[in-house]
Amino acid sequence: MAYLRYLLIGTASLTVALASYLWLILLSPYTYEAPEHLAPIESGEHQVFVYGTLRYAPVRWLVYGRAGNPMPATLEGYRRDALDLVKAPGESVRGLLLRVDAKELARLDRYERRGLRYKRVCMTLANGQRAWVYRRL
Repeated sequence: MAYLRYLLIGTASLTVALASYLWLILLSPYTYEAPEHLAPIESGEHQVFVYGTLRYAPVRWLVYGRAGNPMPATLEGYRRDALDLVKAPGESVRGLLLRVDAKELARLDRYERRGLRYKRVCMTLANGQRAWVYRRL
């Protein structure tokens, strides 16, 4: 019986620790402030090509509050290299195309630590659409 109690306490503690970590990283106003040199986000709809963790609906839901309705997309002339993309003629990166509003884009910028870990650049996808893509600094 004592074993079960310790197991429950340990599981609850781990859950609280994980929730706290996710809040701190994804939503907390204390862990990220956009650098002053970054241009403000324009209002309206934005398209974002994602090729990493944001391909997963639960991550998108945690980051900007909904899973959305992403479409498959491809970026040609690049390949994934760990957390970034590198030019690679003849290769391509498969990902998703997200449609987000300005507030959601700001939350994506927070998640990617825009200006600190990643930059957001406009690139042309295989189908000719232009989309924001996060690239390592």
